[in-house]
Amino acid sequence: MHPMFRPLLIGLSLLADPAFAASDVAVELRNESEPVLCAEKDNVTIKAVSPEVRRFQIEAAHPAYIAGLVKDNWEADWTACDMTGDPVFAAPVPPRRITFYESIEYWLVGYTFPTFWRPADTTFRVGDRVEKGLHLVQLWKLGKDKSYEVLVVYPQDGYWRARPMPPQHLGFSSYGSSFLFGPIEQDGARPVVNIREIAFDPKTTSFTMNFRDGSTGKLTLDGVDENRMVLDATLDKPVTGGKAFAALRSMYVTEFNNDVARIAIREPGAKGWREEPLMPFAGGKATDVWMGRTTHSRHNTSSPDMVFRNFSQDPTPPAKTEKK
Repeated sequence: MHPMFRPLLIGLSLLADPAFAASDVAVELRNESEPVLCAEKDNVTIKAVSPEVRRFQIEAAHPAYIAGLVKDNWEADWTACDMTGDPVFAAPVPPRRITFYESIEYWLVGYTFPTFWRPADTTFRVGDRVEKGLHLVQLWKLGKDKSYEVLVVYPQDGYWRARPMPPQHLGFSSYGSSFLFGPIEQDGARPVVNIREIAFDPKTTSFTMNFRDGSTGKLTLDGVDENRMVLDATLDKPVTGGKAFAALRSMYVTEFNNDVARIAIREPGAKGWREEPLMPFAGGKATDVWMGRTTHSRHNTSSPDMVFRNFSQDPTPPAKTEKK
């Protein structure tokens, strides 16, 4: 075996975990990625399409090389970037920070920025408290020595980022790729999910979304530790009409400057995994998809691999694993 493939195979072994049932639906994967020179522009788009899926899982797992990583790089790289044409909308309220919920284990915080690229009209609810105009909401979790930010959502365009607890030898790990969940629309050149309201339930650590098309979806934190985070995603009805129900959004400039570089899919009936560079990926049918890196990048070096799996027509989530 060539050494370059060993990290990918190690990463793919996460998908063989017997705690997770096999998919009963194969989804269509569409690659709408485009080449760019700017490392701060999301040019990678992998969409998942199916008129049947009502439940699946999203996993964020540390890259296979994380144990040997001695230095992380997470600084922004604005080389060859021109954002002057991006839309800008002033916030409806002054910039602020609010704490929605706080317990010994979890902490939920919201932020309003001075401007955002879309109007801020999505509401966020925790119990009887309702806030409108938040641009970012963070979920923090208590670790062995302090709290760590593990999940964020941008309510105004439906982008999420997830990461496991950081490994002890680093004490920190980067976000990287984002994901979209729900009926995906286009707003100019960017795919988005239009959300009317997000409600957080501390008892189940779940986020329920009322989408603007009248449908609903829920993301539930199934578990998070120093290896991975697993989210259960459910929809009240399938996303039809050829629209995607989930997507990975990320960046790729070169093999050494990216947040995601390779993709591996498990095709129906195949005896093995199909794995290849992500940018020229031609799409296909898959019951599981892994997107990540096998070599270090100078951009967000510790950011997690992302996995979409366990696609099902059954909206009933599997038995929850014990949270860590």
